[in-house]
Amino acid sequence: MSEPIRIGIIGCGQIAQHHMHSYSELKGAKMVAFCDIDPAAAEKAKETYGGDMATTDFREILKRSDIDAVDVCLHNNLHQPVTVAGLEAGKHVYCEKPMAGSYVDAVAMKKAAEKAGKHLHIQLSTLYSNEARAAKTLIDEGALGEVFHARSTGFRRRGRPYVDGYGTPSFVQKKSASGGALYDMGGYHISQILYLLGNPGVERISGKTFQKMEMDAKRLEISNYDVEELGVGFVRLTEGRSMELIESWAAYLDGFEGSYILGSKGGIRMEPFGYFSAIGHLSMNATVNLGEARYRWDNVVGDGPDYGSSQGHWIAALQGRVELLPTAEIALNTMLISEGIYLSEKLGREVTADEVLESSVSTALSV
Repeated sequence: MSEPIRIGIIGCGQIAQHHMHSYSELKGAKMVAFCDIDPAAAEKAKETYGGDMATTDFREILKRSDIDAVDVCLHNNLHQPVTVAGLEAGKHVYCEKPMAGSYVDAVAMKKAAEKAGKHLHIQLSTLYSNEARAAKTLIDEGALGEVFHARSTGFRRRGRPYVDGYGTPSFVQKKSASGGALYDMGGYHISQILYLLGNPGVERISGKTFQKMEMDAKRLEISNYDVEELGVGFVRLTEGRSMELIESWAAYLDGFEGSYILGSKGGIRMEPFGYFSAIGHLSMNATVNLGEARYRWDNVVGDGPDYGSSQGHWIAALQGRVELLPTAEIALNTMLISEGIYLSEKLGREVTADEVLESSVSTALSV
């Protein structure tokens, strides 16, 4: 086993709690420094997980030559400046989703990683689910034939940050988050489908966004809520493929039908997981024992720790045991699609990928 990867945590808030807990269960990871604008939050993380630094200035972490990587757990519009600073300081960088607050900022992050020769990994946890691995196996084995269309969905009946009871106002303000349901939940669901499709190129995007449902008047006033609660879109991809999507923070339904992938020989529904095909005139519906599959991946294939979670995969890649999945490239395409929907809504028409890049404006905050 390689030496543990020494990690600095930048941002010790709500989402960071999940990151830090995951690292604490990995033998190959060692958290040594913690940063947050709230000194008490940084100190509490240090007391909980060990290490020797609690600071309010992330640059103090970047100065340390003994830190291999940093994990950026900040609001969306802080992802780009802190990630780029980390890469330029010679650190590998793990960043929360969405990749950034705007597509042009995400492009800058990718270029900075390439220039620095460092790994950039984006938190796309759905890539490591049992459903994703089962679907990838079926696709790679040719069970779907030619894959041509997919649907990405995310549903909450009433789950808008802050106004529905959790999180802070920063999650629903463009000045800090840039987007709503598409950036928050869509970052997971769209990226999973792109991954399973092989991350094809994006050609054209059409979409609409909505913020229609009532919310608590006091919370609305305090939060300055100005992002979408529902986003829908249709995407023309390269290789003759397409994808439709819908992401809801709030909707008066009992649920959407879920994500799926269609191919010339079979189809997959992601949740509940199912494989559908036909032999002659016989329509076949197949279920899969995902728990048993996970047991065999862990105990027969033996790569469970390396592909069972985003943090586990990150550490395995930094230690040289596996090649890092192209999460930055997938997250970049996810950003392109999401911002394309915002642009399509603004212009009232379908837009091209080139138009999104040309119109994209940095939302990065000063640090």
